[in-house]
Amino acid sequence: MKSEPPGDQVLGARSAGEDHPSVESTRSRILDIALELFTVQGYEKTSLRQIAEELGYSKAAIYYHFKSKDEILLALHYRLHDFGHSALESIETSSDTVASWTTFVDQFIDLMLEHRNLFTLHERNRAALERLHDERHGASHDDLEDHFRRALGDTSVDLDTRVRMAASFGAIFGCLVLVGDAFHDVPAEDLRQSLRWAVRDLMRQPE
Repeated sequence: MKSEPPGDQVLGARSAGEDHPSVESTRSRILDIALELFTVQGYEKTSLRQIAEELGYSKAAIYYHFKSKDEILLALHYRLHDFGHSALESIETSSDTVASWTTFVDQFIDLMLEHRNLFTLHERNRAALERLHDERHGASHDDLEDHFRRALGDTSVDLDTRVRMAASFGAIFGCLVLVGDAFHDVPAEDLRQSLRWAVRDLMRQPE
């Protein structure tokens, strides 16, 4: 009798009536659950067994997709890199007016709020991420930083605008990441609107 492939054994649905999830969707669910656990209780205090229990799978299912907990953390970190590259590409295609910069930052605030947990994960687990630093990880960091420097170092845009743009990014990261849970109970729409007002103040043309 033909044996079942490993994927069917470890990726079985929670009940007999459910369809088997795809490899990619299961991998994504593992990352989503790990993101929540790593953010709330920390990377070091979260076990693979906990992640598996939240998913309703065996621990073997996790190993089918990821060799270790470290590999899960790096995969989440690369999600942040992908987001960062997409956002910075938008800067480089923007025009050089204050209005277009402000419009971009409005969109960036929306993306930040959508991916807020990824940024929080990074800040709360920085020590673990630095321990996992490897050649690929370092190259990705360098590329992201170069992208950012190119965008804000464009001398065709006047200095005041570039400084105010950099300050706007600082305000967004400070509000959504660096202060931790200070605004956790604030409805997302209220926080979005307050941030947009703050950015407009920063981007306001000098008298």
